[in-house]
Amino acid sequence: MRNYDLDDRLIDFAVEVISICDNVKPTKAGNHLAGQLVRSGTSPSLNYGEAQGGESPKDFVHKLKIILKELRETKNCLRIIDKANLFLGSSTALESCLNECKELIAIFAQSIKTAQRNQLKSE
Repeated sequence: MRNYDLDDRLIDFAVEVISICDNVKPTKAGNHLAGQLVRSGTSPSLNYGEAQGGESPKDFVHKLKIILKELRETKNCLRIIDKANLFLGSSTALESCLNECKELIAIFAQSIKTAQRNQLKSE
């Protein structure tokens, strides 16, 4: 996958997360989780740009790990919203967002392994 494809995919994911957040029940729990979700779900896209400008291979890997951490947090937040029945929109939209999150987690987990392996080869 080319870099700009992943960049676009992360932006689309962030937009999807924002849409989910706008359709969470306005309860105390819903507001808390929507706030957390909008932060963790938009963070990967923003941090991806930072990773591309990494100062060193080690810095690049570190930033990829931040992206992975934020994606895992997003996944758990989506699952909580689903299980607590806090989402007012289509269950298909929530499921689609969760599936995309899982795919992005797999991509970044593998990218980290590859980058670390390449880093060891160059040392």
